[in-house]
Amino acid sequence: MVHERVMEKLAILADAAKYDVSCSSSGSKRKNTGKGIGEASGNGICHAYTEDGRCVSLLKILLTNHCIFDCAYCVSRKSNDIKRAAFTVQEVVDLTIGFYRRNYIEGLFLSSGIFDNPDYTMERLVRIVKKLRLEENFNGYIHLKAIPGASAELLKEAGLYADRLSVNVEMPTEQSLKLLAPDKNHIDVIKPMEYLKNEIVGYKEEKKQNYKAPLFVPAGQSTQMVIGATKENDLEILGMANYFYEKMNMRRVYYSGYVPISYDSRLPAIGTPVPMIRENRLYQADWLIRFYGFNVNEIVGFDQPNLDLDIDPKLGWALRNLDKFPVDINTADLELILRIPGIGVSSAKKIVAARRFKRLQPEDLQKLGIAYSRSKYFLAFASPFQLQRDLTSIQIKDHILNTQKSKYKNDFSNQLSLF
Repeated sequence: MVHERVMEKLAILADAAKYDVSCSSSGSKRKNTGKGIGEASGNGICHAYTEDGRCVSLLKILLTNHCIFDCAYCVSRKSNDIKRAAFTVQEVVDLTIGFYRRNYIEGLFLSSGIFDNPDYTMERLVRIVKKLRLEENFNGYIHLKAIPGASAELLKEAGLYADRLSVNVEMPTEQSLKLLAPDKNHIDVIKPMEYLKNEIVGYKEEKKQNYKAPLFVPAGQSTQMVIGATKENDLEILGMANYFYEKMNMRRVYYSGYVPISYDSRLPAIGTPVPMIRENRLYQADWLIRFYGFNVNEIVGFDQPNLDLDIDPKLGWALRNLDKFPVDINTADLELILRIPGIGVSSAKKIVAARRFKRLQPEDLQKLGIAYSRSKYFLAFASPFQLQRDLTSIQIKDHILNTQKSKYKNDFSNQLSLF
C-alpha cells in the first residue's frame, strides 16, 4: 500500500515537472571518494531525448505541486483543478537511492511548488539534499531549485550540497510577471541570483587559498524563461539573457516554449502551437553570444527585433552582412572564421591548425566536418567557386532552404515515462 501511494505521487509529480527544461548537469565534477555511491561527471546525466530535442533527466520531480501562488502560465497554480500530491523528505531520498541502485538514474533534478512560504519549502529541499549527501553518501549530480524569497542562510546551505542551483525568472520582463503572476515580485528573483553570484565567487577565491575549502554550487546557477506566453520580442528576451550572463555570471539561461494549459484570456488559447522553432532559434542565438563572440545587437535589433524562424541566427547575420564575405579561410583570423555559417567552434580551430601545413581547399574543409553545403556561399576560392560571390542574400537563402531539413515541428511531445 505504501509503495502504491508513493508511485501514485511519482506519476503526478514527475508529470508536473516536465515543464521545467533547465535540467542540464554539465559543469560539475563531484568525485566519489570510494566510500559513497554515484559520481557527477562533466559529461552530464541528461541522456534521454524527446522527439523535439529536449534533454530529459530521468528523475525529474517536484517535491509538491501544491502552491500558494496563482501564476496563470503554471499548471500547478492554486486555482487549477488538478490532482495534488506531496512527497515527504524521506520518500524523495528513498526514490533517488532506489532508482540509482537500479541504474535508472545518475542524479536528481528537484523543484517544488510553494507549500506555505518560501522558507518552509526551501528548508525541506535542503533537508533532502543533506540527507542524500551526508546519510546516503550520494555523490551523484543534484540540481536544486532555489525558491525566490527564501532566506540567505537556506540558500547558502543548499549551495554547499547541490551541484547547481537555479532561480527561474519565469517571464522575460517584470511587466509580464506582474500581468500573469501579480502575487510575485521580480526583485525576489534577482536578489537570490545576486547572492549566489557573490557566494560562488567568494568560495572560488577561498578554494584557491585552501584546497580543502568546500565546494559551493560547482556547476553554477541557471535560470529559465517562458517564451510565447506574452508578447516580448526576441530582442527583449536575448537582452535579458545577456544581462544574466554579464551581471549574474549565469552558467545557462534556458528558454521554454509556452505550452497552452489555461483558458485564461491573458494567454494564448489552448491548441495554439508550442513555439518550438522559436525556442530553438533562441538557443542558437544564445550559443552565438556565449561562444562565438556575437553581441545581442548583431543578432537582433530595433529594426529587426525577432529572429528569422526559417534560418539560424548566424546565417541570418551573414546574409545581412554580405560585404564581409567571401572569407579566405587560409588567412582569416579565428574570430572571423567563427562567423561563417556552417562552421562551428571545433571546426574553426581545426581549420586554423590545419592551414599551417597546407593551403586548404574545399575537399579539405569537407574532411574537417564543416557543413560545406552552407558555408560554400561565404568562402573565397578560385573558379568555379568565384560564381558563388555574385548571388544575392535572397538567392543564397533560397538555395540553402531548398537543401536543408529541420527536425523541429510545431508539435509537443510528452516527457519520457519513468514507468
